Amino acid sequence: MSEPHIHETHPDIVKRLRRAEGHLRSVITMIEAQRSCVDIAQQLHAVEKAISNAKRTLIRDHIDHCLEDAIGTEGRALRASMDEFKTIAKYL
Repeated sequence: MSEPHIHETHPDIVKRLRRAEGHLRSVITMIEAQRSCVDIAQQLHAVEKAISNAKRTLIRDHIDHCLEDAIGTEGRALRASMDEFKTIAKYL
């Protein structure tokens, strides 16, 4: 098991996930109350966005900190590859 670590973005990620959790509870309540499918779909979209944003923030944070630390001050080729990886990862 890897060592636990916390980055400065982790509290923000927790907030996003708690928001998603609240939206998800709302969706369940809405379905049980037989609310309109449009309203339910809108709330589900909010859940997806919150989780997606949390995931994106976590991945970017890992790239920016953990992987950057791992390559340290290696040669230009490795640095260029890392920069290219960061650029393409924005499209995840």
